[in-house]
Amino acid sequence: MTDARLRHGRASLALSFFVQGVTFALLVTRIPAIQDRYGISDGLLPVFLAAVPILAGVGSVLTEKVVARVRPRVVLRWAQPVVLLALLGVGAGSELWAAALALGAFGLAVGALDASMNMMGVSLQRAYGRSIMLGFHAAYSLGGIAGASMAWAGAHWDLSLLVSYLPAVVVLLPAAVIGSRWYVEGADEEQGRDGEAAKGAGAVSFRLLLPLCLVMSFAYIGDSTVSNWSAKYLQDVLGSSEQLATVPYNVYMVTTLLGRAVGDLGVRRFGAVAVVRGGTVLAAAGFAVVAVAGGAWTGMLGFTMLGLGLCVIVPQTFAAAGRMFPGASDTAIARLNIFNYVGFLVGSPLVGALGDAWSYRGAMLVPMVLVLATLLYAKSFGAEPARYGGGHERPRTADVG
Repeated sequence: MTDARLRHGRASLALSFFVQGVTFALLVTRIPAIQDRYGISDGLLPVFLAAVPILAGVGSVLTEKVVARVRPRVVLRWAQPVVLLALLGVGAGSELWAAALALGAFGLAVGALDASMNMMGVSLQRAYGRSIMLGFHAAYSLGGIAGASMAWAGAHWDLSLLVSYLPAVVVLLPAAVIGSRWYVEGADEEQGRDGEAAKGAGAVSFRLLLPLCLVMSFAYIGDSTVSNWSAKYLQDVLGSSEQLATVPYNVYMVTTLLGRAVGDLGVRRFGAVAVVRGGTVLAAAGFAVVAVAGGAWTGMLGFTMLGLGLCVIVPQTFAAAGRMFPGASDTAIARLNIFNYVGFLVGSPLVGALGDAWSYRGAMLVPMVLVLATLLYAKSFGAEPARYGGGHERPRTADVG
């Protein structure tokens, strides 16, 4: 495979991460507007919100089966347009059943999309022979900032969901379809995939993968805590204004982008284990600062530390799974991706319940402890490939500029 083809594949995959960042941000930041449009009660809303990550987990499981027969790039080529059209469907409907159908399609497709994108990212990183995964997730963070900004504009100008979503879909859908022409995977594409995937599926040991699954869940519990509770915490606990309370999540997203933009350099210089350990300690310290903060600005410092610390963990978890099971990385990543949604499902309700029963300051210590537990599993990020039969199967790499 030529260097130019790999570079084009890397750019097209980064575009897909960016598009998904925009799409997901447009959905989650307009949840109040979606609730109002469809008349979803406060009691029913958690059911709708939980259904999306649950169906995404199902989509990830199905993707594991599908990529035994077709390449991840084929899954991604079809899943991304479905996600965009489902977003448009959320904005265009008016009946409750329409919302359920659109959100269901969104959930299933986003699971397939997340799994296939990260499969391709790990495969390309293997071909490059150096860390590039954080760069893909930086593109996702950039898309998230763009999507959140578009959502803010839609809310500020009191635009309908359809009017807010339509321009983004009109621009991003053809861009994603055209960009998919350059998708490539780092593995040698002349080799047959069916037999390799079937053999690799049985080679993935859940016992070996479990530490990475736990780390993925812990990271997303931390992330969902910031996403769902930072504004309420700043306003209700630290006494900030309503306007200032919207700042921490934006700061968190920006620091996530910055951390991921330079994170690959850190991995190349110090190694994945050291970067994950450093990010873990910084994120845990951020939660501690938030928990003891005496005012809003100290709280924002804590959320800034959280962004810089948490941002490196998830991309490196996917990369570590690829290194651990080089002959079955697609299977490992599809299974690992499920725990993304487990953390998302657990994090927000956990903090909310603890906050109501105890205190929100105390509740912030729980994700701190869980994130800190990543240190117990940090060695998994430097693991050698898992043993298949009598020997080690090592990834093939190529030096690409």
